[in-house]
This record gives sequence, structure tokens and C-alpha cells, in this order.
Amino acid sequence: MVYLLVIGDTHIPDRAIQIPDKLANIIYSSVPWDIVVFTGDFTGEDIYNTVLKLGREVYTVSGNMDYLPLPEAQVFTVNNIPIGVYHGDGVYPRGDTRGLTKVAIKLGVKLLFTGHTHSYFIKKGLSEDVLLLNPGSLTGVWSGGGGSMKPSMIVLEFIDNYFKYELFELNDGRLNRREGKIYFRDNKWFLE
Repeated sequence: MVYLLVIGDTHIPDRAIQIPDKLANIIYSSVPWDIVVFTGDFTGEDIYNTVLKLGREVYTVSGNMDYLPLPEAQVFTVNNIPIGVYHGDGVYPRGDTRGLTKVAIKLGVKLLFTGHTHSYFIKKGLSEDVLLLNPGSLTGVWSGGGGSMKPSMIVLEFIDNYFKYELFELNDGRLNRREGKIYFRDNKWFLE
């Protein structure tokens, strides 16, 4: 089993001071994570350095508000599934399924972690062999395109041919948790 923490869009210290305590407690209860994915827009070097210490492997990309020397995209593999990380600011409108599917195909990945919308989603791309996953904003801050304004993150547990996900979201200080399973069989994604 491989455990992934998927976070992004903190905007610390520009728009937020810190990660909300209820989400930080979940994050720090499992350090070091097997893999940490950050979808861009740290905006500060301190939060970047903090994220680097959270996992055995850490994959980060540059967001449109970052001025750190970070790559635009990263690719890695878990359980023979090629996975990409891309902030999403080169896709219009924000979170556009067609544009993000094109990015996934260009990177040669089946699962694309993305950010920029400040709202979480888990959805199939335009082709059934691409899955798009966005953890939303870890701090719940405003984005140029709106956003949910609710802090959120996703935890994934890869188990052979499927993975379990847990979506954590703060709503008026209350921690909500949703879970489900996602299968990758015969080069297609199935959401449960």
C-alpha cells in the first residue's frame, strides 16, 4: 500500500497565515507520507520548505503565484500508473476538462493532479483512460476565479488495482470527510 497526501494552493503568507489546525492535525499524524503531491501556489518559501519535510517522496509544481524555481509539471509512477502534477493556470477556463485532458495526454499520464481552481474535484477526463483530481485549496483562500472558500485536501491509499480516497473539507469550522474508491482496469477509470 502507498499513501499519498494531495494538497495545494496554500497562498501562505500572501492570502493565509497558516494551514487550518484540523487539516494540519491530519497531515502531521501521518508524517512521513509515502508521497506528497503539491499542486502549486505555495507563494512563500517557508511553506515550500515545510511541505518538503512531509513525505518520503515529494512532487511539487509552480503555480501562477509562485516565484520559486519549481517545474511546470512533474511525472512519476505508482503501481504502474503514470501520474502527473500540473498547476492548471495554462488551461482556460479554470479546471476545464478538455484542456486538462490534453495536458495529461501530452505528459503521457493516466492520472493528473491539478490545482488553480481552489475547489476540489475528482472526475474523468474526456477519454476514459484519464482521471483528473484537484484537492482544492488547503487554506480555503480566494482565487482569481472564485473557488469554494473552504479548506480542503485529499488522501489516497493505493491498493493493487484500485485506490481509496478521502476528501477532507472544512465547512464553517466543521470537518467533513467523504470517501470512495477508484479503479483502473483495462486502461479505464471507474469511480465508486
